[in-house]
Amino acid sequence: MLEKKHAIAARLLIPCAIAVLGARAGAEEMAVALDPAKTQILWTLGDVLHTVRGTFQLREGRVRFDPATGAISGNIVVDAGSGDSGNGTRDKRMKRDILETQRYPEVRFAATNVNGRIAASGPSSVQVKGIFTIHGQPHEITIPINVNVSGSEVSAAGKFAVPYVAWGMKNPSTFVLRVNETVDVEVHAAGHIEPVKGAADPTR
Repeated sequence: MLEKKHAIAARLLIPCAIAVLGARAGAEEMAVALDPAKTQILWTLGDVLHTVRGTFQLREGRVRFDPATGAISGNIVVDAGSGDSGNGTRDKRMKRDILETQRYPEVRFAATNVNGRIAASGPSSVQVKGIFTIHGQPHEITIPINVNVSGSEVSAAGKFAVPYVAWGMKNPSTFVLRVNETVDVEVHAAGHIEPVKGAADPTR
């Protein structure tokens, strides 16, 4: 009889243990390295006549996230000199007069906080807060991001606005041509999950 009770208890405890271990595995820290070749950074600037569209290139990106605490860290770095709208004259002016890429060669986003849960597998929608540094000046922004985790692969998409004139950059408008003072940015990022270093690592 005692053995029978032990057997019944074991059958009850094993599924519970599996569920707990699964929950713990899903709550483990996640480190993601973005792939510049698979990441698109698109920008749109409207004027009275037409809309200008262009791209920037990701230089590097690594993000580390702890689902248990909501802590997030890491940097996404964009090459400011890679701006390309398909018009050499316009792009040269953008880099020289507006972004001043000789002085400020990088655009950087440093994640500081996430609102929402990133699932260990499948889609999630979160709000990521961080410091967006452009033209040498930091600005706190929040970006809504859709994330999808599939095995070791991660993709993310988000949109946000950059009020570049309000942030101290030159307005490229002329007497004849007026352009918007805000640039819309759309990011489609892809990367892979990397092993998270242990707690003994002094660089954590």
